[in-house]
Amino acid sequence: MDMTYIKRNVQTKVDALLDIFPAVLILGARQTGKTTLANISRPDWKYFDLEKGSDYDFITSDYDFFFREYPEHLIIDEAQEVPQIFRELRGVIDSNRSQKNRFILTGSSSPKLLEAISESLAGRIGIIEVGTLKSNEIFADPLPVFYQIFEQTISLSTIDFLKEIQVNERDSLTSLFKGGYPEPVLQTSEDFFYLWMENYHKTYIFSDIKRLYPRLDEVKYRRFISMLASLSGTIVNKAQLGRSIDVSEMSIRDYLDIAHNTYIWRNIPSYEGSIAKSIVKMPKGYFRDSGLLHYLLNITSREQMLTSPNIGQNFESFVIEEIIKGLQSTNVRKWDYYYYRTRNGAEVDLILEGSFGVLPIEIKFGSTTRLKQLTSLTKFIEDNQLPMGIVINNSDEVKRLSDKIIQIPVNAI
Repeated sequence: MDMTYIKRNVQTKVDALLDIFPAVLILGARQTGKTTLANISRPDWKYFDLEKGSDYDFITSDYDFFFREYPEHLIIDEAQEVPQIFRELRGVIDSNRSQKNRFILTGSSSPKLLEAISESLAGRIGIIEVGTLKSNEIFADPLPVFYQIFEQTISLSTIDFLKEIQVNERDSLTSLFKGGYPEPVLQTSEDFFYLWMENYHKTYIFSDIKRLYPRLDEVKYRRFISMLASLSGTIVNKAQLGRSIDVSEMSIRDYLDIAHNTYIWRNIPSYEGSIAKSIVKMPKGYFRDSGLLHYLLNITSREQMLTSPNIGQNFESFVIEEIIKGLQSTNVRKWDYYYYRTRNGAEVDLILEGSFGVLPIEIKFGSTTRLKQLTSLTKFIEDNQLPMGIVINNSDEVKRLSDKIIQIPVNAI
């Protein structure tokens, strides 16, 4: 299947933000489909790629001339190559501040890029993050109706709405195994998949990271990424990991930030809004794409994945990322994600907080979840006086497990 035929969940969000702002920036890791999304969203706009030498020279040699020639309807790809362009855009936009729908830019993250945006284009640019493909996109399904619950305040009646949702019959475990990078996922050849992942891994370490962070010890960072794979879905002990690769705890903290800011890893902060006193405050994290994770772990078959000792935490990470991708595709604003753990061992895998309220979510790999397995979730709901909580697992039916807890199959999210 040609990647150009994949409809992304965030496509309507690009249109919505261009109705509000003069410019939209599409951010994400390399090879997640940012360029394709920009070109599909505005197929008749002029396109320039700052990684192409001739385009780079044309734009940067004389900004005034360039933007006089192309004052609107313009796509600029890989904008992180020239952070100066955001300062130049500010003047172009402010010359006709009321005009919307003028520019789309794409970029992989870098400190200079994000700094340039905050300094130059605050209030002038809408930002969209594009991850790897979400399961429904791979199977050409619409965004699940599950995400409609976040458009209003969550209450006990939300359970009644969820009881009626339909469960798709797609194979989510295949999505868990292969992840969502468009090019390798849509190829049927297993050899191509692993060759692509190998090349992507090398390019990320030796090209992107070296360019974005030129002073970084790339050999140690590569060892860090390899060791981090086995820690995906856990609280990372920075001191222990630092000793393993012979760097300081501060360096590990920097490495985690770099991995997060380049969209390979996601740091999840601890939820501190609970009444509990003994909360573990260290962040946990995971690889955002499960296919890349399985490559790094040398897991080469579905059977090997299912028998891996890490299957539970890897499934949990996959589900959390699916939910975050889904929420990023909606128009819900001011929301965030956390995990919850106390020193006594009580844990809730995901806490979503936003305009809709607080929603705790527990994630179980099995197809059957009993209420006695949900002691932490039940207590969290009671202690924080919440209307409901959700369990996501590999079942094939929506099912109410108690007055305030409902089971949702992973295929429904």
